[in-house]
Order: sequence, then structure tokens, then C-alpha cells
Amino acid sequence: MRLPEEFLEQMRQILGEEFAAYEKSCEGKGFLGLRVNTSKISVEEFERIHPFRTLRKVPWISNGYYYTQEDAPTKHPYYYAGLYYIQEPSAMTPANVLPVERKERVLDLCAAPGGKATELAAKLAHTGLLVANDASASRTKALLKNLEVFGAPNICITSEMGDKLDRYFHAYFDKILIDAPCSGEGMFRKQSHMIAAWEKQGPQVFSKMQRAILDQAAELLRPGGMMLYSTCTFSALENEGSVDYFLQKHPDFHLVDIPWYEGFCHGKPELIKSCYPLEKCVRLFPHKIEGEGHFLALFKKDGEREETETKLRKRVEKLPVELSEFLQDVRMPLDLSGIQVKNTKVFWLPDGMERWPGLRALRSGLYMGELLKKRFEPSQAFAMVLKKEEYASTIDLSASDQRVYRYLKGETIEILDGESERDSGWQLVCVDGYPLGWGKLIRGTLRNKYFAGWRMNG
Repeated sequence: MRLPEEFLEQMRQILGEEFAAYEKSCEGKGFLGLRVNTSKISVEEFERIHPFRTLRKVPWISNGYYYTQEDAPTKHPYYYAGLYYIQEPSAMTPANVLPVERKERVLDLCAAPGGKATELAAKLAHTGLLVANDASASRTKALLKNLEVFGAPNICITSEMGDKLDRYFHAYFDKILIDAPCSGEGMFRKQSHMIAAWEKQGPQVFSKMQRAILDQAAELLRPGGMMLYSTCTFSALENEGSVDYFLQKHPDFHLVDIPWYEGFCHGKPELIKSCYPLEKCVRLFPHKIEGEGHFLALFKKDGEREETETKLRKRVEKLPVELSEFLQDVRMPLDLSGIQVKNTKVFWLPDGMERWPGLRALRSGLYMGELLKKRFEPSQAFAMVLKKEEYASTIDLSASDQRVYRYLKGETIEILDGESERDSGWQLVCVDGYPLGWGKLIRGTLRNKYFAGWRMNG
């Protein structure tokens, strides 16, 4: 891998006598990681049931693991059940560090494709509200899929610039995560194609974007709220420089200490001659940890945190008959006042979600399904939100059962006597107790309702 001389000189200034160790680390291939979805399965249970031979813990991430190519976790049914997300180990750190609590309003401002948003959703555990935004509308489709696979009902997927979001969410959020666009220097080892992009658009270009995003995010955070800024680059201009800029412009913010782990490095205020305590920031280097390069800064906004005002909902007077009949088999706690029917589509909106006319949103709340002629067709997203025990009739197959793979490929499968509570009608199809999707049982044959866009290839 050929690294630009200008970049190497920058790293010599940052690392000093550690530069040789960093340069040697660039010869490696990097590390593969997966993060357990704790809203679906505990870490202890995952460790008990997972089939992977080379799995080992990421030391600083309680639900993070290293794996190797031979494990092939994306080909296992547990991946389709949303039990884990494939994510580079260092990239797990920002969402891990941001102290999200249940029932909070949380914003992931640069969210696609969803690696960090899925962890924020898991922390909320079906409570509060997660707004996952990305300025690129095309990228929000992958973002939505990943959050739906993870079983997150309390979401709003938007595609807006920060200044537009301020019209709807001024001083609204308890926590904000900004995984900012950056020059990507920390990923050169893993994604060498980024070197050419760096030579065309380097730190100067990205630092301007980052500072604009930080300014916009400051207006969206409530007093007493916290904001995590991260990049996957080494540039002092994009890291300490952007933090210094922000603190100068926003005196109502201050840096907060980040939990410390072996291999973490302090921020370097001396690189930009800052008077702020930028050593509270964290740098991750590939010669110090088993992961790629990252930078994190945790801010807190001054002021007292006020309790979120709860708006009383107007109760739905009468649900469509087809929907009511289907919901009789659903045992999931569900506030019916959150149900909205838009044409034939049925949605459930979480507490705190309002009507925001003009907001460009790909999804607001949980898409439950569609009202068709004399029937209700439940959605794939609805299946992923449920637990096995929350639906009246299930078909639970073992991960070693080849019918699971056939189901995930969209094929019709045969069901044996006694494998379902009912011999006909809607079935929640599970693998080892974890939902995968829907099927309709007719005389021992399961008509496949697994969403076509998610099907397993090959």
C-alpha cells in the first residue's frame, strides 16, 4: 500500500517516535467485527448459542466481537434475525460511548448505513425516539433496512440538512451522535481506495463540512444534553481543530471525559496550540488497538435538563376490522392510540412523535402492514419487532434445519404436524426462537411471505 508522502509527514508529527510502529501496522489487513443486538438477545445468551469458531471479545466494547472470514456470519440465519450487526471494531466506539438512556430523544445526524444508529436503537430498547438522518436520500434505504432488521419501532428516518432539521427539532434532542464525513485516513489500511479520494479531497475540504454540521447540531440539542463527535481520520485539522473551533464558537458547551480503556490515546491540543482541554478527546490508532483509526469528542451543553413534555394522544375510535382481527393474535404491548392508517398503509407511531409537515422522511414509526381486500397483510418490519412469545402461532426452526435457508431464499416449505400451534393461517417464522418473518400455513405448506428485498442469495 502506497501512502502519500504528505500524509506520512503528518503522521510523523502526530506520533513522533511511535510513527514506525504505526507504519508497520499499515502492512496488516485490519480486523473484522460484529456487534450483538442487545435489544433482541443478551450477550450471555449469544455466547451460548453462536456457532462461530474464531469469535473473541473486543476489549472495550461489551457487546463487540472479532471474527474471521471462515466464520462467514452474514450467511448465518442469526444475521437475518437481526441478532448482530457487522461493524469494524473501532467504529463500534462512538455509539458505545454516547450514554443513551431509555425513553430519550436521540438523533444520529449522519446515520447511513446504520451501524451506529442500530446500537443507539438497541440502547433505547423500543422506548423514546430515534431520529436517524442522512443528507443523502439514496443512502437512507440501507439505513431503514438495517434498523428494521434490528427490530426498532421507535424510529424516524429523515434526509435533511441540519439547518432544515432545526425548523422541526430546535433544542429537541437529549443526545446527538455526529459521525462526521471525513477524509478517512484511519481507514486507509482497510479501504485503500480512499487514498486516491484523499489526494483529491483532503482535510481542508472536510473540516469545513464538519464545522457546519457541528454548528447545526448545537441548535438541536437540549440544555443539559450530550453530543458525541467522531471521525475515522487522524487529521488534527478535522479532529482537535474542529473541536477547538466548536468550543470557541459555542461557550455553552464543554468537553466530558470518555471512559478509558487500554490502548486509547488522549487528544493532542498541542497539535493546534489549543487552550481547551482537548486531551479529554480520544484517539484510536491501529498500532495501539486491534482496530482502525478513530477520533471521539464528547460534549455536554450547559443548563438544566427539563422533563420532556408528554402530549396526550387522541385515541383511535375504531380500527379497521381486518386489523383488529389480526391484532387479537398479537401479545406485544401496543398503545393503540399510536396507530395511524394512511390510505391502505398502517403505521404505529411512538410517544413523542408528532406530525412534521414538510419534513422529508422515508419512515415515521413502525410500518405494521397493509390493508388489502378483506385482509390485513403484516409487514416484514412488524415481524422483526416481535418476540416469539408475542404472536399466537409460530414455527420455530433450528438453525441447522435446511428449511430455514429455503425460507430465507423465498421458497415454499413443508411444515410437519405439531410444528405450529395452528394448522392454518398466519405464522411467525423463527430460528431458534428469534423471528425471521411471516408465512401463511395452508394444509401443511407454508406460503412464503419473507420480504423479497431481504432474501438470501445463492
